[in-house]
Amino acid sequence: MSKAKAKPKGKAAAAQPPIRVLLAKVGLDGHDRGVKVVARCLRDAGMDVVYSGLHRTPAEVVEAAVQEDVDVLGVSLLSGAHMTIIPEILKLLAKQKADDIAVVAGGVIPDDDVKELKRRGVAEVLLQDSTPDAIVSTLRRVVAARGPR
Repeated sequence: MSKAKAKPKGKAAAAQPPIRVLLAKVGLDGHDRGVKVVARCLRDAGMDVVYSGLHRTPAEVVEAAVQEDVDVLGVSLLSGAHMTIIPEILKLLAKQKADDIAVVAGGVIPDDDVKELKRRGVAEVLLQDSTPDAIVSTLRRVVAARGPR
């Protein structure tokens, strides 16, 4: 797992701990350029970011999220397996009593599946055309809406 340390900016950022994010590539999806760009933009926005690397299992990702005490688990999927992998991650988080970790999915996900993932408990779904600013503001909004862990 690689870590990118955030640097607080301004008094407000120093007063509150940074948002902690684990970004994960689960399954056989081997495309990681986009998730690395997301990691960089989140880090540049003052968040602590951990990237799991490629080809992780849902169990590995949940274990890492719990161990790293993250606020958000971001799962990037381009393989089309989101309706299998994301529900498994949600189930494992609940089993670990860590379902207060917000799950945000990203990638190529059809509109009908977006609605179903949100119904099942995904905090937000960011599609492949999401801008870096939209990603940062979405994660901040998700964490603020959830409140302290």
